[in-house]
Amino acid sequence: MQLDLTIIIYVLSYVLFAIGLMGVEKKLHRKDLRNVWIPGLRYMALGDCVGMNREGVICGFLDLVGFISYVADYLVPEGRVQIAVGLGLLVLHVFQILYRIRIFVKIMDIFALHKKRWIVLWVLIDWLALMQIGYRKSIRPRKGVQLDEGWKAGTAPAQIPGVYTDVYSMPEDGLSVDLRDRTVSDYGKTRYLLKDIRLHIPNKSLVLLLGGSGSGKTTLINALIGYEKANADVLLNGSDVYEDYDSVKYRIGYVPQKNLIRGKDTVYKTISDAARLRLPTSVSHDELVRRVNEVMDLLGLTAGKDGLVEKKSGGQLRRISIAMELASNPELFVLDEPDSGLDGVIARELFENLRQVADEGRIVIVISHTPDRIVDLFDKVIVLARDSGRVGRLAFYGTPDEARAFFGKDTMEGIVMSVNSTDMGGEGRANELIERFAALTSQESGGGGAGEAAAEASSEDAPGAAPEASAEAGPEGAPGAAPEASAEAGPEVSPEAATEASLEAGPEVSPGPAPENPREGGAAS
Repeated sequence: MQLDLTIIIYVLSYVLFAIGLMGVEKKLHRKDLRNVWIPGLRYMALGDCVGMNREGVICGFLDLVGFISYVADYLVPEGRVQIAVGLGLLVLHVFQILYRIRIFVKIMDIFALHKKRWIVLWVLIDWLALMQIGYRKSIRPRKGVQLDEGWKAGTAPAQIPGVYTDVYSMPEDGLSVDLRDRTVSDYGKTRYLLKDIRLHIPNKSLVLLLGGSGSGKTTLINALIGYEKANADVLLNGSDVYEDYDSVKYRIGYVPQKNLIRGKDTVYKTISDAARLRLPTSVSHDELVRRVNEVMDLLGLTAGKDGLVEKKSGGQLRRISIAMELASNPELFVLDEPDSGLDGVIARELFENLRQVADEGRIVIVISHTPDRIVDLFDKVIVLARDSGRVGRLAFYGTPDEARAFFGKDTMEGIVMSVNSTDMGGEGRANELIERFAALTSQESGGGGAGEAAAEASSEDAPGAAPEASAEAGPEGAPGAAPEASAEAGPEVSPEAATEASLEAGPEVSPGPAPENPREGGAAS
């Protein structure tokens, strides 16, 4: 009788727990509620629902093992084996309580339950706590909580038509990228960080990488330099970054956000030691010294080369960090917020140095959160956007002027705001812009230029835009998008004359000489 009563109590509490869990998950907008009835999966579903996958998986495992042990406890005859099973159950139960408390504290935060009595109720009668939270109308998730962020982020990329469905022929000069996706496994759940990024960056290019928080800028950089491999093909002047990483890594330089420098060494020793570590052993001492001196001259560090690093200003520290990587003479040079904490004048000087570095034949990619003060120095702009599935996608690649025309914005910061989600204070146009740029890229492969098409699309979309031919012909039109007749006639040609010439050419005629290809032929879909 005692055995039967124990089983009845266990089954009843199990059922009540599942019913209470269903109520909680419904309030958190979880649609699939079947897992609440399955041992182990019920805690995994709860942890997943509140964004605590790790705790949910561990608690679910302990729950499943506890359930099996609980059943086995009644099948094993009395004796030492049963005592050992009982002790094992006790240990598992203690660990499970700890992880269950961590999950429930998160639930309390979501529902704004601040009284400690809720934790006591959860430990003693868990199903009763869930019942109250799940079915009392007065208990609701607090405002501003992203209920689905934890279990949806990156799991379902937005389905955007026209995005790269064909085979990409990658140019071997410069940096060519065909990134299909970059995923991570999060306790059995596959999450997409990046998807569908194709571009070609020629040598001698200074490139600005833009995007809002969470759009995947650092993830893309790590994929390009081979630090974190993606499902992608990345070629650096014909060499496969992933397949030939052991040799290509010496041709790549990376400067992180923080200055990783020893303060007690002199500037010269710091840079020369870095060069000695980065350059191949075949490089002679004389060549190493020559290389270090060249870099120090380029970055304006020669005058203070004998001073201690710890005595230098913020701008000089950034130059030293750059020099440490530049001394290895990289073909691809990547910098993560090199102007962070610097005032406008010093930042400008720093980027002028980087412009010189690029002009020497290198590819320089820079992440910056204050781009408008130095955007005139850049050749290209990459804009990443987070789609509705919270996956980083390519929203634009072209010149700064073409970017302004495409987005209809006067500033780079305005461009970032247009792709940011509304909950981040942006316009929430990421999906629209990603799809539009993919369509323009497809048009480019059919013979038109992406920058030219972007200018036309911007003229059509922008409020109060002038007629297409007039906008292209006038001096305020998109850079590089003027028709041939207007270009030959010179800047003084009137909008009417340009329109007449365009009409005579016929509607099917290309609008004139293509501007400098914003993707250098590398974004063909």
